[in-house]
Amino acid sequence: MTSAIAIAHPNIALIKYWGNRDDLLRLPSNGSISMNLDGLFARTQVAFDPAFTQDSLSLNGREETGKALARMTGFLDLVRRLSNTDIYAQVISENNFPTAAGLASSAAAFAALSLAATHALGLDIGERDLSCLARRGSGSACRSIPGGFVEWLPGNDDQSSYAVSIAPPEHWDLVDCITIVESLPKNTGSTEGHRLAGTSPLQTARVADAPRRLDICRQAIINRDFEALAAITELDSTLMHAVMMTSSPPLFYWHTSSLALMKEIPDWREHGLPVCYTLDAGPNVHVLCQGTAANQVKGRLEQFPGVEQVLPARPGGPAQLVENLISTL
Repeated sequence: MTSAIAIAHPNIALIKYWGNRDDLLRLPSNGSISMNLDGLFARTQVAFDPAFTQDSLSLNGREETGKALARMTGFLDLVRRLSNTDIYAQVISENNFPTAAGLASSAAAFAALSLAATHALGLDIGERDLSCLARRGSGSACRSIPGGFVEWLPGNDDQSSYAVSIAPPEHWDLVDCITIVESLPKNTGSTEGHRLAGTSPLQTARVADAPRRLDICRQAIINRDFEALAAITELDSTLMHAVMMTSSPPLFYWHTSSLALMKEIPDWREHGLPVCYTLDAGPNVHVLCQGTAANQVKGRLEQFPGVEQVLPARPGGPAQLVENLISTL
């Protein structure tokens, strides 16, 4: 038996990924930019053994079957082909944050799985190729492979669509105050939602304008320009949700508390607090602020009606092995 353990952080997209040009390869309709979230992680152990008769998956202490297991097995088949083996695996994965609630749990999980599985089979592949591999499991997982502030280059094929770090975690002291208004799994997952994006009459315009938004966001990060970051991040979030709400069938991820926060936070900013919001495919609100304002922002959010919990996270590092050497059991 050979095994390896890896951890990876979820990420919050500042310029969103929504919709694919190729669903099988998960080639995105547009590029995206994100920030890894320190302190939140998926920890995944992968063990390969010739004695196993099938793949198995334990997620947060629960044995998974059906779609979840099939999705993981399909991904492991890609890794097995890379190492020219047909050995089955046991995968044990745990998240220290809510799963399937719009907090990029699949991004962290597949990034950690990519790193652990390749190392367990003795493969030593670079960050670019590992990002390409992680993308096949979950598109945004490619962004959880590099560290800090990350840009996903959309590319034209399997080898050219990957993520790169545009600034290390220490470049900018930002804090994402992840505001939980609903910790239960969402009804429509992101994979299904991506397939619906093209049914919205707004998706073409959103994608066409993406290069402009990417340039503004990239420069805002490089220059540590919070005002510019806030404006483009909130705009991009609203554009993605507008596509969701005008898809067929429509997707309404916002809750009453989500919308109330979206109305309140720009008012806080107008009164001098360096803060802005963004939402992924879920009701929970990512409230970004400069580090110096984090305690004040967290305190306000904890008093806000409908808020269950606030999880502060600074920029996080890359996916990494918990044990640098393959363990032979």
